[in-house]
Amino acid sequence: MMLIMQSKPTRKQVSHDRIVDVASRAIRRAGANGVGVADIMKEAGLTHGGFYAHFESRNALVSEAMRHAWQDTSQALTNAMARRVAAGESRFAALVNCYLHDSHLEKVEQGCVIAALSSEMTRLDEAARGDAKRLVAQLIALARSCLPPGCDPANGAIVASTMTGALQLARTLGGKQGRELLALARKQLINQFDPVLS
Repeated sequence: MMLIMQSKPTRKQVSHDRIVDVASRAIRRAGANGVGVADIMKEAGLTHGGFYAHFESRNALVSEAMRHAWQDTSQALTNAMARRVAAGESRFAALVNCYLHDSHLEKVEQGCVIAALSSEMTRLDEAARGDAKRLVAQLIALARSCLPPGCDPANGAIVASTMTGALQLARTLGGKQGRELLALARKQLINQFDPVLS
């Protein structure tokens, strides 16, 4: 039996990962343009001068932070959906209920980067915009994969855009109004696409 040894990450890799993690939370909280390199490095516990040992530019950091944020979101979503499916919900209802959960009103730093940055994505540099398009495509593909049998796959884009838009508006309203909007969006999506469960 052959053992595969995993190499221990270097100090540079640990620092790099910490910067990306801090930036991924910061862009969801403050937007891509509201985040400065100095602030990110300070929050990561590193010196401002060390930034260029890890990234060619601020735009490169934004791109990597967006990808990291989406990985966090999709993994959390997958885990939460699995628990709901195991409890008897359909995959579609689980997706809608998890994505539009009330907790996402306050936990912006841990929420979906697409909902957090949608209004900014068209103003990103070309490379980051390309990454943003791929993330949106992944969310649409996830929604499409959760549609009940017989649903038109094109509805995946409608579901994804409804979820992100509802989350953005609910965050703007906040409090009771935000929760009511999320509840209405959940009910509407499930009634429209998975009516057996409504």
